[in-house]
Amino acid sequence: MDQLLNLPMARTAIDRDYLARVQPGLFENLASTHSTRYLLINRGRVLLDGPADQAQPRLHLVERPIQVEPIVEVYLGRSEVADQSIEAGAAVVLWVVEDSTADAISSDGWHQLRRTGAGLSALHAGLYTQALALSNWHETHQFCPRCGTLTNIDQAGWVRVCPQDSHQVFPRTDPAIIVSVIDQHDRILLGSQGIWEDNRWSILAGFVEPGESLTAAVRREMFEEAGVRVVQPEYLGSQAWPFPYSLMVGFTAKVDPAFADADLAPDGDEIEKLRWFSRADIEAEASSLLLPGRMSISRAIIEHWYGSEIVSATELGQIGS
Repeated sequence: MDQLLNLPMARTAIDRDYLARVQPGLFENLASTHSTRYLLINRGRVLLDGPADQAQPRLHLVERPIQVEPIVEVYLGRSEVADQSIEAGAAVVLWVVEDSTADAISSDGWHQLRRTGAGLSALHAGLYTQALALSNWHETHQFCPRCGTLTNIDQAGWVRVCPQDSHQVFPRTDPAIIVSVIDQHDRILLGSQGIWEDNRWSILAGFVEPGESLTAAVRREMFEEAGVRVVQPEYLGSQAWPFPYSLMVGFTAKVDPAFADADLAPDGDEIEKLRWFSRADIEAEASSLLLPGRMSISRAIIEHWYGSEIVSATELGQIGS
């Protein structure tokens, strides 16, 4: 399925080089190679070359830090392109570091890019999403789901193994659907959560349940969250959302004509308010609307329906979001 959207976190320029993960002495060999670069993460935060609010932030990729000991080490693969900090074909290794190590490296230079990572290059976006998802998975899946024993890291950081029965635990990805619901007047349905500011809006989303197809999840979630029956789900694109380890799959869908006059019914749990927006509404209220950041698939889907970029209150006075 082709992507119909320009999605910042869907881009990559990394050869994951999965066959190398089982090579004996892989990390030692990489450490002795001058072109190998290391990406450090602490609590989901990374170091950058330059300020976090620059239009095109760059991850700080370094040669092997002699004084640093990682708590988790993962082979991410090889760069398919060259840039200022890495050669084409060079290996990249993720090091997850503990707080004391992070503080010793930098007291205020660590950044969480959830709102400011939209300008990352394909290389750095691919590295960031992969590294963050894996570091989050290692943090939350340290114990065997069968017996509770602390697992060992294997296959260059891509598997955890129970020492009791050799049960393997693999990285987890949680698929979620996110949908622009369009009515018979070509208006888009936006919702707002109770903890959000009064004028923050987004399209609706939800996790895919076990044994459920993506399109079935679209129909179920839209009815559960908004009381809306939808038809004709159409795939638009997908991107990693490593907060902590999701895959966001974007759709658009039409309101079922048989239920076109049904009242909106926010679930009161995830969704507090619902509203239909026309393009004229968006244009008239753009200066006060708080829309999802440009790193998110939700923003891309809203602008896909709108037909052009929207400059909302989220970006006023900012670079990125």
